[in-house]
Amino acid sequence: MTHDGPIRVAAIEVSHWHSLWDAAYLRMLAAMPDVKLVGVQDPSAEVAAKRAAALGNPPAFTDYRAMLGKTRPDFVVALGQHRRMAETAHYLLDHGLPFLMEKPMGLNADEVRGVAEKAVAKRAFVAVPLPQRHSPFVERAGRMLAESAFGPLSHVYLRLNRPTSARYPAWDSAWMLDPELAGGGCLRNLGTHCFDLFLLLTGEEARVTGAQLSRRVHGQPVEDYASVQLRSAGGVLGTIELGNTVPYDGSDSELKLAGRDAILVLYHDDTLRSITARGEETLKATPPEPLYLTCVRDILTRWRRGDAPLVGVGDLLRVVRLIDEAYSLAR
Repeated sequence: MTHDGPIRVAAIEVSHWHSLWDAAYLRMLAAMPDVKLVGVQDPSAEVAAKRAAALGNPPAFTDYRAMLGKTRPDFVVALGQHRRMAETAHYLLDHGLPFLMEKPMGLNADEVRGVAEKAVAKRAFVAVPLPQRHSPFVERAGRMLAESAFGPLSHVYLRLNRPTSARYPAWDSAWMLDPELAGGGCLRNLGTHCFDLFLLLTGEEARVTGAQLSRRVHGQPVEDYASVQLRSAGGVLGTIELGNTVPYDGSDSELKLAGRDAILVLYHDDTLRSITARGEETLKATPPEPLYLTCVRDILTRWRRGDAPLVGVGDLLRVVRLIDEAYSLAR
């Protein structure tokens, strides 16, 4: 069923840092002319009020069930502590509400599996915003793969290193430093993006062959750096590095797909380097708009048309299984 008219959106557990920072879901939604933010909720009345004040003062709630019953939204943005995500997802599914939910949608694969199975049974719209799927690197790699330009694939290298984890308490998300509430550190949080890319680019299932975690930099209960090795079913090797150790508000990142006939590399989000037998080509790869904005627009457009999301909870489950494997090996 398609949807006409402005989309009435409610947001759950807006103390999550992505409400106003990084992805900044609520800021972007509040600025969209075809979206109306009808309610924001957080267990903390103070945080809910702060978020509402920054967003044009939509109604603020401390109970998301009460908010959903009163506002009757068309669509829900579900954030919040990882330990409560699966419970929230089940509630939304049971009440027939379409939604996007931040990764990882649970503390482990068992929790995410329950959500995935119910989403399939109910034919529900459950979207996972993974913006790298919309990046110039993935677009270029997809074209080259379709043209068999890489030849047999050799390896994938993916590094995503972000600023200090001190940003979480500063943004009302201190729970991210508690493994009981977050399910881990940078591997659980940032890893979703990179493991998803590995599965997407190889087109195969995979297993984790090695993993290491470090807490040396910040001394928190959760890891601030992780190194994980993977092998696809067809033998493509992968190295994934994840961290919260960049000493300023920026990113240290690299995405690489390598084969016999070509190597494609993205440096620091905006420079692509293509290497083939003909030589090297370097070009700017700055996206026309922030990737999260493209991602959220795509999610809402697909829901409005009655299509399935680009990334659903089934895709996320494949990723979370690998993250669980990595934690198991590292421990």
